[in-house]
Amino acid sequence: MAKKQEKEITVEDKLKTLYSLQQKLSEIDSIKILRGELPLEVADLEDEIIGLDTRIKKHEAELKESETTVSQQKQKAKDSALKIEKYKEQLDNVRNNREFDHLSKEIEFETLEIELSEKRTREFGQESKNLAEQIEKSKAFLEERKLDLAQKKDELEGIVSETKQQEEELREEVKNVETQVEPRLLHAFKRIRKSARNGLAVVCIERGACGGCFNKIPPQKQMDIKLGKKIIVCEYCGRIMIDPELIAPAD
Repeated sequence: MAKKQEKEITVEDKLKTLYSLQQKLSEIDSIKILRGELPLEVADLEDEIIGLDTRIKKHEAELKESETTVSQQKQKAKDSALKIEKYKEQLDNVRNNREFDHLSKEIEFETLEIELSEKRTREFGQESKNLAEQIEKSKAFLEERKLDLAQKKDELEGIVSETKQQEEELREEVKNVETQVEPRLLHAFKRIRKSARNGLAVVCIERGACGGCFNKIPPQKQMDIKLGKKIIVCEYCGRIMIDPELIAPAD
């Protein structure tokens, strides 16, 4: 008997069920609109913070390496200065021109080494300074973005907490209504809704036009929609059309 009743579901009933389903999904859409771009903004800020943190760690590693190089170059200059001092002492005790020339070349070489070390110390010192400044700026910016993230999360959590129960109830209602729609029709409904810009798969006719795209509907088709004997889609936008009188509350 139950199967017989199921077969006897009219097209008008199917349209009403689809319209009810559309209404509930539109309410869920409204909740999402209320949240706006906040979920995306939160996700973008989280990604940006991860990127900033990675950049800071990279700069800190480069700074450490640069500071190590500065220390090495300074030590190298000290070592060369000690060698020069030693060679100059040895000059006082040379026995021939050959020893004198050798020591003089060593002094000249170590003098050049000191100049090179001092040059590198200045270069890497400046690099260290630039990196330190970049790190400070990045850290300050990171703190700003963390504050922004905390604020956006608070806003989002506030909206979610206000609408969570309503959305959960609506989703349960949607599940219940979906069980009342035959699978092929439900699949078509979901496909139309997905392609529709505003998520409307079922629309009322308004002043002889489709309530979705507002294109005029031929008189004969208007009559068919009014009778509610078959499911009719708009030839322009593909939405399912329903006569407003079919879903008007009974007096």
